[in-house]
Formats: sequence, structure tokens, C-alpha cells
Amino acid sequence: MIRVTRTVIVKSVRLSRKVFRVFIELEGMYRNMIEQLVMYVVRNNIRSFTRLKALKYKEMRGLYPQLPSHYVYTACQDASTRAKSFLRLKGLGLADRDYPEVRKVSIWFDDHLWKPLGYTLIKIAIHKGWVTVEFEPHKQYWRYINREWRLASETKIKLNKRNRQLIIYLTFVKEVKEYEPKSYLPVDVNENNVTILVNGIAYLFETNTEKLVLGYHYRKKSIQEKYDKLYGVKSRVKRKTMRKLKERKKKNDIRWKIANIIVRTAYEKRCAIVLEKLGKKPAQNMIKKIKDKQLRHRIFQASFQERSESDRGES
Repeated sequence: MIRVTRTVIVKSVRLSRKVFRVFIELEGMYRNMIEQLVMYVVRNNIRSFTRLKALKYKEMRGLYPQLPSHYVYTACQDASTRAKSFLRLKGLGLADRDYPEVRKVSIWFDDHLWKPLGYTLIKIAIHKGWVTVEFEPHKQYWRYINREWRLASETKIKLNKRNRQLIIYLTFVKEVKEYEPKSYLPVDVNENNVTILVNGIAYLFETNTEKLVLGYHYRKKSIQEKYDKLYGVKSRVKRKTMRKLKERKKKNDIRWKIANIIVRTAYEKRCAIVLEKLGKKPAQNMIKKIKDKQLRHRIFQASFQERSESDRGES
């Protein structure tokens, strides 16, 4: 038996100003803890969460005595995860700074900091006591509920300050049987297609990534030229216009649909999926002798990467 996890994102109902202000205070304290812990971890090259917790628990509790103690535990987990990723990139020569920058914050909760109440309510422990939050379920959420998946003890939330909502990341867990593969399913990923070989027959899925990448490239270029002159390079209006393009969403939609077909086919045929071993930094190695800027950009946007052993977890 192996443990399979899936994350489902739900949004809370619109919170009152008073309640949402409390969550803003919580996020501020949590962010401060993360920033201090990340700096400490990187400076002292600490890679163990338990060691970090042992060294910094008393200090963090002294700084934020109003918070439940388990926020220190989850902050240590969060900080050690960020620092490990940064130290790995630094070892590969891909880090531009000496210390990681904490830009976006998700507040981590363990089973002492939150509790589900029925199917559409959760309780969260904060510095003002327990707060009950209602969220809006959707089709994907009910699909996992009705298929006997169980909620994991950990969750995360982000704050949507524009709409006064909590973005809740619910993790579902299920134990499944691992089958012995009877055959292999080769998969070849190219820029404009993904090809699989099933029972000696090749099936080609067109992605048209080249047209998609170039189309967005020219649209972004025109937006930059227009808004940089009017509002400056770092204008909020330009960032807002760029987000409306939804480039990442469209690319991920294509990739996930094809990946779903491949996995379902492999499961039905009881096959193991075989991919090409690309090595470290495949995109960088491919562009070494390429001077065409457009082609270099397309290669970096292609749907492949080599995952290290530390990245390969249970999916």
C-alpha cells in the first residue's frame, strides 16, 4: 500500500472586516517568524527541521507569546522547507542572493491549529482564540469527499485581501495498492507534441506549444512597450494586464489533460511510465550553442525538466 495525496483549493465566504483584520495580524506575525527563521537556517546551514525547532523554539515563543505554541512548529517546518530549496539552488549556482527573499506567505496549520466541522466549516486557532470559518465547496471538493478520501491533519491558508477571503488548501489522503507493471509505456515529450507507445502503436498529442509561447511573447512585448512608456517599468497597471493573459493557466491545462490521459492509460494497461533521462539543467545545456533569442526562450518554456531525488515525493 502506498499513500497518495491530493490538494484541493477552496475559498471561504467573505469575512467581516473585524475577523479579517485578525487574520492580517496573524499573517504579519507568521511572516516575521518565517523571515527570522529562514535567515538563521541559511546562515548556519541547518537542514533539519527538528534541530531548528530545538534551537529557536524558546526564542520564537518569547517573541510571540500570544500565539498558540504550534505556530512555532509549523513556522519551523515552513522555514526549513524554503531554506532547503534555496540551499539546493545555491549549490547548483542558480541563486542570485545570499539569502532567500520571503515574498508570499501561506500560513501552515497542523492538527492542533485547525479542525474540520462537518463538510463546509473549519475552526482555526489564532491569537484571539478559536475562529469558525465557512468555505464554499465545489465539484472537485465533493468528488474527493464522496470517493472515500480522508482529510489530512495539515492544511494551509492564504489571505485574499481584495475580497476579504481565505484561500484554504485542503489535503486529501488515500491508501492505494501498488501494482506490479506488466509492461512499459514510453513517453516522448517534444515542444509541439507528446507521443506515447501503446501495444506497438504510437499516439501523438499535439500541444502547439511553439505558437502558444510565441503568441504570448509578442503580446507581452507589446504590453511592456505600451505601459513602460506611460506608467514606468514597475507599474501596477502593467502587472494587472499581464495577469489577465492567464498564460500559465492555459499551459498547465494542456499539460494536465495529457498527463491525465497517460496515467489513465498506464493504469488500465498495468504499465510503468518511462521518460527520457534529461540530466541536470537540461534547458541550459540545450541552449549553450544557440544564439537565436526566440529559440532560447521557447526551449526554456518547453514542458520538461529533470527532477532531483529530493524532489521526488509521493504524488
